[in-house]
Amino acid sequence: MTPLLQPVVMAGGSGTRLWPLSRSGFPKQFLALDGRASLFQQAVERLAALSGEHGGEAPPLVVGNDEHRFLLLEQLRELGITNGTLLLEPMGRNTAPALTLAALAALEGGGDPVLAMTPADQTITDAPAFVAAMRRAAELAHGGAIVTLGIVPTRPDTGYGYIRAAVPGRESAVQGFVEKPDASTAERYVREGYLWNGGIFVLKASVWLAALDRFRGDIAAATRAAWAGRTTDASFVRPDRAAFQAVPAESIDYAVMEKVPASGLPMQVVPLAAGWNDLGAWDAVWQVLPKDAAGNASFGDVVLEGCSDTLVHASGRLVAAVGLQDVVVVETPDAVLVSSQSRSQDVKRVVARLEADGRGEKNLHRKVHRPWGWYDSIDAGPRFQVKRIMVKPGASLSLQMHHHRAEHWIVVQGTAEVTCGDRKLMLSENQSTYIPLGEVHRLSNPGKVALEIIEVQSGSYLGEDDIVRLEDTYGRVR
Repeated sequence: MTPLLQPVVMAGGSGTRLWPLSRSGFPKQFLALDGRASLFQQAVERLAALSGEHGGEAPPLVVGNDEHRFLLLEQLRELGITNGTLLLEPMGRNTAPALTLAALAALEGGGDPVLAMTPADQTITDAPAFVAAMRRAAELAHGGAIVTLGIVPTRPDTGYGYIRAAVPGRESAVQGFVEKPDASTAERYVREGYLWNGGIFVLKASVWLAALDRFRGDIAAATRAAWAGRTTDASFVRPDRAAFQAVPAESIDYAVMEKVPASGLPMQVVPLAAGWNDLGAWDAVWQVLPKDAAGNASFGDVVLEGCSDTLVHASGRLVAAVGLQDVVVVETPDAVLVSSQSRSQDVKRVVARLEADGRGEKNLHRKVHRPWGWYDSIDAGPRFQVKRIMVKPGASLSLQMHHHRAEHWIVVQGTAEVTCGDRKLMLSENQSTYIPLGEVHRLSNPGKVALEIIEVQSGSYLGEDDIVRLEDTYGRVR
């Protein structure tokens, strides 16, 4: 019998070790590091191929942060997926509550589907091998087992947890999970056939809920309470915020998986050798990117001279590097990272310092994506700020006003429909208008091509929190 499969993509997380490309407002799962598709999109595509193998195209269940809902929706739309369900966490509570939301949602559709769950921020270079391993895991899970994919190690690594299988390196019962080891222990684990724990799990929705009830009933009960108070808005499903805030934060591993081997519950591991990488830091990104004869990986407008085993990622400007070895250079419009590859894990310490200092570069890029398009803060000074704004065809900003700033708008591409107080006017290229301080206004794109304007703000305070939304197409209140 073919198991009923439900793809589940875990798309939370902040990816701080890939700063400055990854930021809390645009974390690594949304990055297209290879220039083709984002890590999130790649995960969705891999699971869609698996679903097709089992006689159905079940739309994905995506668990993510409410703050990223429009990024998730837009990246699914780019894949042609309009029937996915987005389970939006009002705040992060780690992966055990997230998988519980997915299990509860899956059971709403009737039956007891096998959840094929994968994180959204990993890469796989051998998609057929991934599909084959997941297909085998689904067969085992259909029989009631909890199944994990164990990554076949390519080297001793201290950055991963390990899985001890009954038959070393082979499909067999899981005997235990072990924490990230030191270097000598990692070497022994690899010799003895241990597998990396990649956080990929396959199991029935009911099996997960029963195991959580057994080992962490507090998480199960609190998440069920939040689910019972959920609201639904098109593709968005939101658990009750106050109830979800009371859910204990815990990972799938700590809450359940590490307890299963000693409990007598059936648990199996299926080895996966498919070019897996979790891109946990910039040295891992270097490992998966194509390299030249000297071991250099580059992206964007990059010139290298006398470099070896170096990664240079340029987002917008020409970046030239001379005589570097085992170095990471990442350029964005508002920040540049330079690090030795061996210390790239420590980028998270830089992010912690930025957060302690209240620096905005920790959270947002200079170019900020919004559901209607994006804005790019191209210049700023005392009492002024200049932005380039793009509005997608048919989209509009909220009806709003500001207490502390006035705005000048100049159209450089497309057609703008402007609401300013009681007036409505249409502007085309090279035309402009003025929005006085305190005036209710809105910018819309009635055309079929992208609208681009230059906005010049002036006033005593120019922060994004000086926006009073009176009406918003996207349900935003701030």
